[in-house]
Amino acid sequence: MADFNQVLTPGDYQSGIVNTVVEISKGSMLKIEWDREKAAFMLDRVEPSIFAKPCNYGFIPQTLDDDGDELDTLVVTDEPIPTGVFFEARIVGVLEFEDDGEMDHKVVVVPADDRNTGDSITSLDDLGERWKQQIEHHFSHYKDLKKPGSTKVLGWGDVEKAKEIITESIERWNNKG
Repeated sequence: MADFNQVLTPGDYQSGIVNTVVEISKGSMLKIEWDREKAAFMLDRVEPSIFAKPCNYGFIPQTLDDDGDELDTLVVTDEPIPTGVFFEARIVGVLEFEDDGEMDHKVVVVPADDRNTGDSITSLDDLGERWKQQIEHHFSHYKDLKKPGSTKVLGWGDVEKAKEIITESIERWNNKG
């Protein structure tokens, strides 16, 4: 397996397109994480079924969020995408999220070439209020059985806010020394 941080860039994010790598498929209870040191995916834990992922979950290569991990993506598709698949994705917004006191942003993306929707999803508004409520509920409660109260949804940001966070995450990656 290739080291995604070596073979992929973050993408042309200023134009609204990023590269993303899927860690966890939509509907999965498996908490799979990219291990940067080993350049491999690892199973971190198995979550209770009530906390299955409401959408695909991934990361943008060559980025670091405040929590020290690659910047997360929430990948919106009707079908689950397998672990290890990468593709170009369109930025539609960002979930501002705090986990254990550290910012742990989630950039919301859709496939850049989505012929199923006719590329009609371009902002969080296109996903609807119910979708946002479901995501907020998931991230507000998915650690309740292990560490209640350790997560906080702080709100949503638009495409421009997501680009700002991506810029900061790329700078953090480039300066990690």
